[in-house]
Amino acid sequence: MPSEHHKTVLITGSSRGIGRACALRLAQDGYDIVLHGKSMSPALEETQALVKEAGANVRVLTFDIRNRESVRKILTEDIETHGMYWGLVVNAGISHDVTFAGMEPEVWDEVIETNLQGFYNVVQPLVMPMVRARKGGRIVTVSSISGVMGNRGQVNYSAAKAALIGATKALALELASRRITVNAVAPGLIQTDMVDDFVTEHALPLIPMKRVGQPHEVAGAVAFLMSDEAGYITRSVIEIDGGLHG
Repeated sequence: MPSEHHKTVLITGSSRGIGRACALRLAQDGYDIVLHGKSMSPALEETQALVKEAGANVRVLTFDIRNRESVRKILTEDIETHGMYWGLVVNAGISHDVTFAGMEPEVWDEVIETNLQGFYNVVQPLVMPMVRARKGGRIVTVSSISGVMGNRGQVNYSAAKAALIGATKALALELASRRITVNAVAPGLIQTDMVDDFVTEHALPLIPMKRVGQPHEVAGAVAFLMSDEAGYITRSVIEIDGGLHG
């Protein structure tokens, strides 16, 4: 079934977790979906099948978000073939938690390159095509409450996610006059593969709502920011953390 409004959204890191939830919610809302993973995997194939079941047109791109030239080439070829995306959800990210004193250089680099450099690698080649399309648009970055308030054992992750918020706010200023909004969501403790039982056990007492968030609750905020109703919201950060930061 074709999309009701033929707006296409690219979601990076959409094989599972928050990325998958965003893909499914936006598919249900009538968008065409472009999924992304580092490589084709059973999880990514499953997401693709679920998005199809939701009635959306869907295709899959695979690339290492850290490989700048490869990302630019694949994205450029895709939009030349299919047209420019109307929305971007910059979700791909990793964490590798260890205290800063014991953090090896490669652990710092991998997290920064994926979470922060990945933002540049994906978004920068698409900004001018989005502007030239003259249709407005939406960019939503997935930061983290760790980027807002910091988190023990996550100096690398907190640094990358805080920088992502800064980049989001600055880009929002540059694109506001083009009717392209740029906002961030900052999830707290969300039930995904990145969260283990040890983290959950120690974090729950700090969360006023006394529960872990679900990926679909993040996807709901992303879907709102992608909607027409959010057309006057830009340069904002929505915290989805059960009251952790306040």
